[in-house]
Amino acid sequence: MISFTKAHACGNDFLIVTEEAARGRNWAGLTRRLCARNTGVGADGIEFFAWAGPKSGRIRLHNADGSIAEISGNGTRCVAAWMAEKLGARPGDSLEIETDAGVRVCHIDSLSTGEAFTVEVTTAMGVPQFAPRTVTIPGGVQVAGVEVSTGNPHFVIVVDNPRFTVDGQQWQSIGQQICAHPDFPRQTNVEFVRILDPKQIEIRIFERGVGPTSSSGTGTSASATASIALSGCASPLRVVAPGGAQAVTWEGPGSELNLTGPASLIARGEAWTE
Repeated sequence: MISFTKAHACGNDFLIVTEEAARGRNWAGLTRRLCARNTGVGADGIEFFAWAGPKSGRIRLHNADGSIAEISGNGTRCVAAWMAEKLGARPGDSLEIETDAGVRVCHIDSLSTGEAFTVEVTTAMGVPQFAPRTVTIPGGVQVAGVEVSTGNPHFVIVVDNPRFTVDGQQWQSIGQQICAHPDFPRQTNVEFVRILDPKQIEIRIFERGVGPTSSSGTGTSASATASIALSGCASPLRVVAPGGAQAVTWEGPGSELNLTGPASLIARGEAWTE
């Protein structure tokens, strides 16, 4: 048996497992088993956690398919909620979380212990890097977008229709093709952005190692980066995904981006691992 806590941020769900509990196990195989929606607990990935100090920790993320990801903004926020509950944190506290993309500082803006333990967190997401790029997919279709790094890779496509189609193709199909495109040897996350007004965008997400997801913290950050830098949007920007809205503040190239959103603890339990 292995102990876990399940949490979600805007429907993007993760299991939090301590490195101590997972010691001696194959983390990739364990992740595939536990994240399976019908035969496991069900999640988009596992954050493997170890304490590093009184208010700091280290996480390593495996996607649902067992692959390793540098960071998840939502997953990091879920871990911040878990740490806050463990520590009895209060609004105003800051927690430091080391990821494979660097250290992220999570500021607890508010906290609720009602139906679920829920925190509102502002996370310093680092300085995003971006550049326009065109990818040619099968059939010779050229897809214009913006390549963005938020500690992990993204390709952001601006669309002009409420179905998020590109060249008449469903966004899920385009996302799958670009995610696994030879131009991205390590694959990439793909976001589709519909600009509602200069202060609000709507997105769809095809996540590397997972597929379509209800939300993504780094995807929200990447979408906001492309929209503010190249599509006339302004900070603070409200980013609406199927799982809910998050807010991004970013003053432009060379400055750090901040992401604000909720995270809730769902359940604790034990699972058979063999």
